[in-house]
Amino acid sequence: MRPENSPDEWLAAGFATRAIHAGQNPDPTTGAVTVPIYQTSTFKQDGVGNMRGGYEYSRSGNPTRTALEEALAAAESVSIDGTPVEGGARAFAFASGLAAEDTLLRALLRPGDHVVIPNDAYGGTYRLIARVFGAWGIEATAVEISDGDAIAGANRPGETKLIWAETPTNPLMSIADIAGLAETAHAAGALLVVDNTFASPYLQTPLALGADVVVHSTTKYVAGHSDVVGGALIVRGGAKLPAGLESPAGTDLLTDALAFHQNASGAVPGPFDCWLALRGLKTLAVRMEKHCDNAEQVAGFLAEHAAVDHVHYPGLLSDPGHTLAGKQMRRFGGMISFRVGSLEKALEVCAKTRVFTLAESLGGVESLIEHPGQMTHAAVAGSDLEVPDDLVRISVGIEDATDLIADLEQALR
Repeated sequence: MRPENSPDEWLAAGFATRAIHAGQNPDPTTGAVTVPIYQTSTFKQDGVGNMRGGYEYSRSGNPTRTALEEALAAAESVSIDGTPVEGGARAFAFASGLAAEDTLLRALLRPGDHVVIPNDAYGGTYRLIARVFGAWGIEATAVEISDGDAIAGANRPGETKLIWAETPTNPLMSIADIAGLAETAHAAGALLVVDNTFASPYLQTPLALGADVVVHSTTKYVAGHSDVVGGALIVRGGAKLPAGLESPAGTDLLTDALAFHQNASGAVPGPFDCWLALRGLKTLAVRMEKHCDNAEQVAGFLAEHAAVDHVHYPGLLSDPGHTLAGKQMRRFGGMISFRVGSLEKALEVCAKTRVFTLAESLGGVESLIEHPGQMTHAAVAGSDLEVPDDLVRISVGIEDATDLIADLEQALR
């Protein structure tokens, strides 16, 4: 059996190698190549407080979850050009993307604090911040995330604790300048959080550009097969809590605070869910290349179609975020949204596709289509984040591109 490697030892390797090997040594007992599913709630102790490998109860820690967290940290620890993230990274896995967001917000915010969010943020994020934490005394300002001056102007000295970014945004595909936002946030004493779900760690590594925390719905591209729900936080090593806060461990480190809240709140994934996400991560690189190949062809088709008024996709030369996305992303991703002129036409297109499945979510191997205004973003109806009612969002899968284009052609006809 080959010698075991620590996750850090894989950081000099390429992304695909890290995704397959980091945190995933062969099982020391049997030599099993795939990380076992430790389907147990508790662990035998060799005397009071003498735990094997540090495991006592699966809410607090489980070997399958540890493997996933180490693999995710390694995936986000090296920029797309091969530069290691200063200080490294640590990951925390959760039962859903929103569970990850909720834990992060609980760790960082107190009544009276302020958050800057995108004006086209994911509806679930807006609902959590505005309607759950809003009742707790948290205020949020929604701004165009691609407008650095607007972001800076929205900061409230002493009150703003987080700038929350998505890039590309969901569903309008706006591109944020991660490095610029990091400078703005840090100058104001705030942290920069980047939801990297649309890009995945294969296409973009926000920690390498100055972000403090990366959020993923691992349900999406990381797992990649529409068969598990999960979330994750990946934190830059050495990231500090906002001024005036202290972790329950008595330190100012964000990782210590998140470790406490992950265990105390308990919204952790089960071992099988972790195993499914870990399996998906192994093939992320090859899947993302195919997603991008297909999306570029589909976006080009839509951009030329007479029934389509506008296409939101950073891979198009005409897209306002094209140049910036090209600098901070490996490729432009598999998500596209487009407008068709009326609510009635948008609903008709969603109803007529046969290869694209009408469903919420994204990032799976199969192509999905949805109407954000009445599905994923219904929670923002009537707010500043309300999306156009003629907008259609598609998650381009890894089927044959010719079949995807033919399906959209007949649906738009």
